[in-house]
Amino acid sequence: MDATDPETEKDTIPFFPDHFMTEFYVTIGIMVLAVIVGILGMMNPIGLQEPADALNTPLHVKPEWYFLALYQILKYVPPQVLGIKGTIFATSTVLIALIVVALWPFIDRKEDKKKAMWIRLAVSIIGVIIAVALTIWGEVS
Repeated sequence: MDATDPETEKDTIPFFPDHFMTEFYVTIGIMVLAVIVGILGMMNPIGLQEPADALNTPLHVKPEWYFLALYQILKYVPPQVLGIKGTIFATSTVLIALIVVALWPFIDRKEDKKKAMWIRLAVSIIGVIIAVALTIWGEVS
């Protein structure tokens, strides 16, 4: 059928003004809802509590399970000595270690020796045991 056929034009809905006006009404409705929420928020504001202190974590706060090992490490970084920079240093050290472990197979292209393989295996097993132990320790502490 031809696009200019009157039969085809009867079955279609024009974008403008029909669809355009529907979208316009939805946009206006969302804006009105946002203004109402804003006005309600100004009339009944949520009270501010004490300011956040990055060096004093409340006792009831715990991260998700995959951050528990790092959380446990950060518990033992002395904040009085190192402050925020110490926390950033500890986090950065763990992140850099993970990146090095992930990239090591692409960096080291030498022929594998039996002794080096056992050393890598031992270091990997010790690292996994430490990570699991810190995760469990972080959960129960």
